[in-house]
Amino acid sequence: MHAATDRVVLFDGVCTLCSAWVHFVLRFDRHQRFKLAAVQSPAGQAILTAHGLPTDTFDTMLLAEGPHIYTRSTAFLRVMRQLPLPWPLVCVVGLIPRVLRDKLYTHVARNRYRWFGRRDQCLVPSDRHAHRFLPDHAPAQAR
Repeated sequence: MHAATDRVVLFDGVCTLCSAWVHFVLRFDRHQRFKLAAVQSPAGQAILTAHGLPTDTFDTMLLAEGPHIYTRSTAFLRVMRQLPLPWPLVCVVGLIPRVLRDKLYTHVARNRYRWFGRRDQCLVPSDRHAHRFLPDHAPAQAR
């Protein structure tokens, strides 16, 4: 079970690019501010349902922070802002209007399987990082 105050990064568990993103977050989130959940997992599905989002199409990385959910480039930038230096410097991209940032994000998201590949199964966390993932057997609390 996770708390309503957790910051949860939801990702496509079979996307190779998304898996690389998860490894990036695990490596640089030294203060362990973020929990992780594949959108295909029971916890991920519960968060999507709680926010009225589709549970069968995954075209964006999501960030659930308390009662708020962020998508596309906004979610990415909110995560980057909370990592140690130099990563918050990437947030200068936030000066670009969101509509343009999201257009680029959507283009990459639509082509991610073709460009980066698709895994046969969802990313399985190592024992070392298992505590950073929401447990699959426990439903996520509504936000």
